[in-house]
Amino acid sequence: MLGNFSYSNPTRLHFGKQALDKLGEELKNYGNKVMLAYGGGSIKRNGIYDKVVRVLKDAGKTIVEEPGVMSNPDIEKVLEGAELARKENVDFILAVGGGSTSDFAKAVAASAWQEKDVWQYYFKEHHQLDCRWIPVGVVLTMAGTGSEMNSGSVISSHKEEQKLFDYFKNPDFAILNPEFTYTVPKYQMVAGIYDIMSHILEQYLSGTDDNTSDYIAEGLMRSLVSSSRKALKNQEDYEARSNIMWTATWALNGLIDCGKSTDWEVHMLGQGLAAVTNATHGHTLAAVSDAYYRLIIDKSDDAVARFKRLAQTVWDVNPEEKSDKQVAIEGLETMESWMRELGLAMNITECGGKAEDIEKYANATFINNTGYYTLTREDVINIFRKSL
Repeated sequence: MLGNFSYSNPTRLHFGKQALDKLGEELKNYGNKVMLAYGGGSIKRNGIYDKVVRVLKDAGKTIVEEPGVMSNPDIEKVLEGAELARKENVDFILAVGGGSTSDFAKAVAASAWQEKDVWQYYFKEHHQLDCRWIPVGVVLTMAGTGSEMNSGSVISSHKEEQKLFDYFKNPDFAILNPEFTYTVPKYQMVAGIYDIMSHILEQYLSGTDDNTSDYIAEGLMRSLVSSSRKALKNQEDYEARSNIMWTATWALNGLIDCGKSTDWEVHMLGQGLAAVTNATHGHTLAAVSDAYYRLIIDKSDDAVARFKRLAQTVWDVNPEEKSDKQVAIEGLETMESWMRELGLAMNITECGGKAEDIEKYANATFINNTGYYTLTREDVINIFRKSL
């Protein structure tokens, strides 16, 4: 392994069918007033809301509700939540939902007592948290982002057509019951599955050393592919959904980027698209992946070597009588077949993308320099064109 690193993850995870039983015990560590943040109401239809509220009331908590957290949460919604948290002087924020709700809760927790312009200070300038923080807990209902065990928060400004991120603090704890993911619509489920795969690939597709982190990543990817196919056949396959949920957590809790440079350009491209179209994360990543990966395979011998390894270890490509590049491309084509099998968006048109808006997507795309090849603006525009 190359590089120096420190690793620590303070989030406590409670996993399994009885995981929610631990919520009451966790709530003893916090004050009386709890902000309950959730999305569009699906947790009320599937009964999760009632279960969580019952635990909160049994714990003697006063509930301050903040519903309506949307996919790709907007900074205006964050500011609304921050104002409510400050006005009510909440002691704790409980996010019940998927990654967007978790990201929202962390952004509110960092913003409620921040006197500076939150969008500018955090998400544009990336200043460190320097004000009072409100502790956060998560009851996860959708697997994908890993936000339940990391400090990241991805927030949009639909007015400015930007989708940006910052790092705050991890949730103190997370409740992971795979059964809570059963009612997620297939479109959202597969978006989460590809988000998991993309998180792993963003870290795996970097470096040239023999890194233990890469072996872990390969195992996670193999598990994800196998479990995704089972979940596609039966969305209530507990083993498959539990493996997907657990893989999502380990894909982005800091473990597999130890000693890595990482890439993250697919996420930058996908977020550039979503900043304008507000399309579903996961599908936007799938829509731009093919063009980006084929470009870096053409540009970098190191990328060819890594994609060859990926093809053999994850996609079982036979390398006999093939060049390294042929193996790499065959692996990519095998992955794309799996993506189509899941029903992912395979082009940006399916995500609401339009040829006349490509310049806007490019304007909203941040270019990283940590992968195998650093894109030019012309490259970014061509990737979006080839992804139409």
